[in-house]
Amino acid sequence: MSYYSRVVFSTFHASAVGRFSKVKTTQVLQCFPATLHKRECPKFSTSAAAAANAEKALSFNYVIVGAGSAGCVLANRLSENPDDSVLLLEAGPKDMLLNSKRLSWKIHMPAALIYNLCNDKYNWYYHTTAQKHMNKRVMYWPRGRVWGGSSSLNAMVYIRGHAEDYNRWHNEGATGWDYEHCLPYFKKAQTHELGPNQYRGGSGPLHVSRGKTDHPLHHAFIEAGQQAGYPFTDDMNGFQQEGFGWMDMTVHKGQRWSSASAYLRPALTRPNLKTAVKTLTTRILFEGTKAVGVEYMQKGQKKKVYADKEVIVSGGSINSPQLLMLSGIGNADDLKNLGIPVVSHLPGVGQNLQDHLELYVQQQCTQPITLYRAQQPFLMVKIGLEWLGRFTGYGATSHLESGGFIKGHPGVTHPDIQFHFLPSQVIDHGRVNPKIEAYQVHVGPMRSTSRGWLKLKSANPQDHPIIEPNYLSTDIDVWEFRQCVKLSREIFAQKAFDKFRGQEVQPGVNVQTDKEIDAFVREKADSAYHPSCTCKMGQPSDPMAVVDPEARVMGVENLRVVDASIMPSMVSGNLNAPTIMIAEKAADAIKGLPSLHEKNVPVYRAKNPAVNGWRKYNQHE
Repeated sequence: MSYYSRVVFSTFHASAVGRFSKVKTTQVLQCFPATLHKRECPKFSTSAAAAANAEKALSFNYVIVGAGSAGCVLANRLSENPDDSVLLLEAGPKDMLLNSKRLSWKIHMPAALIYNLCNDKYNWYYHTTAQKHMNKRVMYWPRGRVWGGSSSLNAMVYIRGHAEDYNRWHNEGATGWDYEHCLPYFKKAQTHELGPNQYRGGSGPLHVSRGKTDHPLHHAFIEAGQQAGYPFTDDMNGFQQEGFGWMDMTVHKGQRWSSASAYLRPALTRPNLKTAVKTLTTRILFEGTKAVGVEYMQKGQKKKVYADKEVIVSGGSINSPQLLMLSGIGNADDLKNLGIPVVSHLPGVGQNLQDHLELYVQQQCTQPITLYRAQQPFLMVKIGLEWLGRFTGYGATSHLESGGFIKGHPGVTHPDIQFHFLPSQVIDHGRVNPKIEAYQVHVGPMRSTSRGWLKLKSANPQDHPIIEPNYLSTDIDVWEFRQCVKLSREIFAQKAFDKFRGQEVQPGVNVQTDKEIDAFVREKADSAYHPSCTCKMGQPSDPMAVVDPEARVMGVENLRVVDASIMPSMVSGNLNAPTIMIAEKAADAIKGLPSLHEKNVPVYRAKNPAVNGWRKYNQHE
């Protein structure tokens, strides 16, 4: 993340963008030709009866709620058939001002990501309850509310997770979601700049690249990982996740490559795809237990639109369960208490909430090579102008270009700790500018055992739900974070950092004992912005499952949920790539196509599951 970008272009934004700040994006839904609809479009009339008929006449084969990472994929794939009409509803605005990425630089310049993480223009701006095990802290959860969803806000890290994550899904009841059935969809989605191979795609809409800065601190981090006894991996998304190496990013030609850029924009010229923005979907419409459409608010008016085939909810791990509950699908007792008529009693809706926590281990740098100097106004303008002119330079990367995966727990079969390295310092989600020359590693466990939930605060769709992640509620989660701090310090102590290493900034030299480390974790760990699993996929025999392995909501008809909420459990890595894969695979299921399948794909297996980190620090316990 390039956190110097908080100030870059302030003058440009005030003068150039400000001229367009009053332009409001409007989207008029037009009736399709009668051949595309079962309900014919009525002739224009100003009468109330005709208006009511017109409302009922508005129908599509598929109505997709949410133009985020999954919704954009579905809009593209389902509209490939010209006989299927598709409507894509988004609560937020489009991701481009006057169809210009340059005017929308706060989204499309990779280094500018902090702007939208720290305000609510394109962001739901959620907050959790006060966390009992984290000093009663209320945690900030940014989530995308714009075309592209969180792929228009995130740090553009492309990580798929480990093969064993998907094999675990299959064993947890998501049959057909093992690695052999998921890998082909990762490849179908992707065009990797290094070219296709057994693990990478070469012709998909999602462009993936490697960092271009060649920064000496990234090289030092990768070398330090090897000096600490861990392997080098040339592709964390390929044969071997374990080790240290260069990370993939969803950046293409110096621009953020969100799901809107990859999937939605190329499909907008299709006459059978329509979109609507600034539409808050308030409930799913049912005839009995059959989903027939949705109700939404736009410009203060309540509207309805109908789906002849299916309603597909792709709002994400917070909005999707919220919409289901508002529509009468969830725990019957909770719904009745809020006066919501029950359509289907599914107690798993909103339960099983999982997220990745992380913390920053920071070290002062003795050389002026971090991103600290890039905050100087002259350099910021220079960086910004280069990006505006050529989409190159320090503005063309998120700067999270190196990282690693290791095993920090005895007996684990695949990595359970992830590192992202940044040649800069982050304070309070980037809302406070760095104060010194420093570098840091983002580190956290990948498969924590704490489980949370979310529930409706009220029956008002505009009220944010109650979010209870229940962080650090198990002893093993506390122990794992203690390991994360110790292992990060071990890496930063390697010879590769000798010429850069200054004083430890965080946790600080005064934090040494287990008790002191635990206190530091409670005060400083924060969300990695990976909420998931709140509409878990599983079998009908699982009382907490919400959707079946084809993403169909149990107990009702013609309704699916397709996004990160249907993960049975968290993957070992970032969530954007898996979410796009989920949508690609679900699109084939919706079309009635058999799942792609690649057999006998080799995956690295360590000979000894007891790992360096455990051997190093078990003696200290």
